[in-house]
Amino acid sequence: MSDPIRVLVVDDSAVARGVLTRMVEAQPDMRLAAAAGDGRQALSMLQQHPVDVVLLDLEMPGMSGLEALPHILDAVPGVAVIIVSTLSKRGAEITIRALAAGAADYVTKPSAGPAGASWDEIRDELVRKIRALCGPLTWPEPQAEDPAPEAAEPAGVAARPAGAPPSVVVMAASTGGPNALGTVLSGLPSDFPLPILVVQHMPALFTQMLAERLERTCGRPCREAEDGESVHSGKVYLAPGGRHMVVRRDGVRPRITLEDTPPENFCRPAADPLFRSAAAAYGDGVLAVILTGMGQDGLRGARAVAAAGGTILAQDRDSSVVWGMPGCVVRAGLAHATLPLHRIAEAIDRQARVLR
Repeated sequence: MSDPIRVLVVDDSAVARGVLTRMVEAQPDMRLAAAAGDGRQALSMLQQHPVDVVLLDLEMPGMSGLEALPHILDAVPGVAVIIVSTLSKRGAEITIRALAAGAADYVTKPSAGPAGASWDEIRDELVRKIRALCGPLTWPEPQAEDPAPEAAEPAGVAARPAGAPPSVVVMAASTGGPNALGTVLSGLPSDFPLPILVVQHMPALFTQMLAERLERTCGRPCREAEDGESVHSGKVYLAPGGRHMVVRRDGVRPRITLEDTPPENFCRPAADPLFRSAAAAYGDGVLAVILTGMGQDGLRGARAVAAAGGTILAQDRDSSVVWGMPGCVVRAGLAHATLPLHRIAEAIDRQARVLR
């Protein structure tokens, strides 16, 4: 039996700290290493207890979580920090900053208050994320209709399938995605010719803050998509939290539709609806990119892209925070290339300019 995952809980609220502590202690594969009420206490605890995961509140008196974060990452190289933040505009802004500073993932505190059934809603999400970052994979394997046999990871960029040149890029990301998206979008040249439609697993407010940050750091137009708007070259459209983003042809022109249909793969927005709709709207003109993330969202959508003759690029294991989403696609034999994060922008640009 493997050693339990050691967790440090950091929150200034005694009630929230207690709830998070009980969540950890209830898991057979986890152990509470310590609990702290602010950033300085957390740093002191790290000197006394080995830790694999830190559950970090951001807004605390004294040393805040955002101030403590770089010191935590320096003190314990390789530690996974999961932000536990409030679902508010300020909470979203600070969380996006924390993810950019090296936090691995986040969960949002329940809006109904710090006790009762509302915390039960985040328990499963939090436990899945801890295990994805530090323990065995626990999400369902693809069903019989979606076999995912083991496949070698191609080392380079495969030749694009014969057919039309790409007309659109669709991207999917989850755990580790904000930084991965920043790296990819920053690496594309200013004259990159295609529209880019992105699904990042995040709730409302968070996706708005992420879009604003990506526009500032990547130097290209990037914003939350709006229902019914046309898709234009050179722009980045981010699916709003809580809604699926799909693309459909309105005559000749493709348009974005936002939908409130049920979550897929536990997510809304999810990658599968976007990928399926892009395959239907653009055929073999789809260039799909699956970045780091937990679970298997994007697998069925990638099958639709492949069936339509499109191209699929996946992030490799070593550069992924969690090799769940891209790993499923690679194991299913769907990826035309499996690449480290720093090479994906170059591969996208090369593929986008084929036959142009």
